[in-house]
Amino acid sequence: MTYTGFDLVHGIVSFGALAWMLYLVARSPGDVRRWAVAGLLAGWSIAYPFGIAASRGVEFLGVDAMNARYLQHSLLLVAAYSLVCFFQFSALEPALARGRAIRDGVVLAVALVVLTVANVMIPADLRTPAATVTSTPGEGPVGVTSIAIFYVAANSYLLYAFAAACVWTRRYARGAEPRLRRGLRIASIGLAAISLAGATFVASNLSRWAGTPAPPPVVVTSIFLLLLGIVLFVVGMAYPTVRTRMAALRVWRRHRRAYRRLRPLWTVLNEQFPQDALSRVPASRWRDALTLRSVHRRYYRRVIECRDGLVRISPYLANLDPAELTDPDRLASKLSTALRAHAAGETVAPQAIPLALPTEDSLEADVDRLIELSQAVERSAAPAAT
Repeated sequence: MTYTGFDLVHGIVSFGALAWMLYLVARSPGDVRRWAVAGLLAGWSIAYPFGIAASRGVEFLGVDAMNARYLQHSLLLVAAYSLVCFFQFSALEPALARGRAIRDGVVLAVALVVLTVANVMIPADLRTPAATVTSTPGEGPVGVTSIAIFYVAANSYLLYAFAAACVWTRRYARGAEPRLRRGLRIASIGLAAISLAGATFVASNLSRWAGTPAPPPVVVTSIFLLLLGIVLFVVGMAYPTVRTRMAALRVWRRHRRAYRRLRPLWTVLNEQFPQDALSRVPASRWRDALTLRSVHRRYYRRVIECRDGLVRISPYLANLDPAELTDPDRLASKLSTALRAHAAGETVAPQAIPLALPTEDSLEADVDRLIELSQAVERSAAPAAT
């Protein structure tokens, strides 16, 4: 059986996500919600290749097309049940959630029994056409009870599970923080679309059972709702994480930019006071420009080192007037003179004074003042460098 590029990407992503979730389950085996997500991913991932084989009417791993369809639907039912359990254990107290999960587990067991019996009852000469019905909606057997029961049982349970998941998602969203609440509401819209598609599938199965296959526009519309619902559900579930990562990325970029802009000030201070360096490994300009790891640690370290250096050199600036202390360019000029005096070994009274202090009591404001001074140091050194 050959696979398309989409099939291969789907397999890599789904089984990769499953492997990652199993790793998380191993780290926290008592977390029922992680087990539920693992069940969802496992059912979804393993069902996919069996569904492809069934739609093409071929064997897969020694399993004929109809049994492949049976395994696909059975796994999808387990995945849907796992999804419901995830939201139940997220929204309810553990004891109450366990009771709900047991009750829904009974419903799942009944659906699987009906599915199994119907699969066994399908006539041998109709098994391959029955397996390909979903990929050829206008064709295939019509009015066959065992085939109808098979698909009605599968789609009815999926309708029930996704509708229940939609309700639980809305309920869980009520008490969630704003970012998670927005994501859950988007996910609930996706689940509502999937439920509507499931209802259409059930109606189509009943129509075929009655002897009239559903019109193609109805089938196309239900497939569109299913795909749209899946996309919205995935987007909604990923929304809080993506927003958090984007916020973290903005902080990362701000720290990296500030770290690089502090380099001129840090360089002149570090040359005079290397003992203040929190790292004993010399930091080259190329390494600063190319290294993407440990940005926050290096950022905080550079801010501390700049402040320590200013404290050490401040006694040489004790005679400055307030205007010179508040103007970055004038302070940078005096700082260069003070550093030369320190390098020459001149002695002054060991009395530190505040330099480049912010008007607001925050780290961001403090860093902004240091950056202003650092840029002034860079401007004052520019003529000497030409």
